[in-house]
Amino acid sequence: MATAEPARPGYALPLLLLAGFRTLIDDLHAELARQGHPELRPLHGFVLQAVGMDGTTATELGQRLGISKQAAGKTVDRLVAVGYLERIDDPADARRRLVRVTPRGADGLHRSAQIFDQLRKRWVATLGPDRVAALEDDLSTVASANWFRLDMPGWFGG
Repeated sequence: MATAEPARPGYALPLLLLAGFRTLIDDLHAELARQGHPELRPLHGFVLQAVGMDGTTATELGQRLGISKQAAGKTVDRLVAVGYLERIDDPADARRRLVRVTPRGADGLHRSAQIFDQLRKRWVATLGPDRVAALEDDLSTVASANWFRLDMPGWFGG
């Protein structure tokens, strides 16, 4: 007679997925701090991605992040103060101000990408390449088609 698999409550799956995400993000930020970016926080990665290389306005940034213009403005203020973003006059419309990623912000994004590659390699060393690839494939199968969403801050906070 086969032994039944222990019951796995439904709530455990999202918590384990979140714990895996949190582990990766915490490890990322610990390494970013060691590499000269101690000011960056998890929210900031979404913000820098949402600003993009062409820049944006605070209003557009809030829409992309799913947060209010005021919340976006406060976050921009913080990232301007620590050198990751800058505000400039919009060359196409003098009434608007654009927010742009600075070279320091671009460096933080570049280092983040490299560190994520290193973290993935750690998971491969622990779980094996086939299991990590299967995990990625399985998550790609069940995740929504637009899985890379920048509005997570608003979704979590809303």
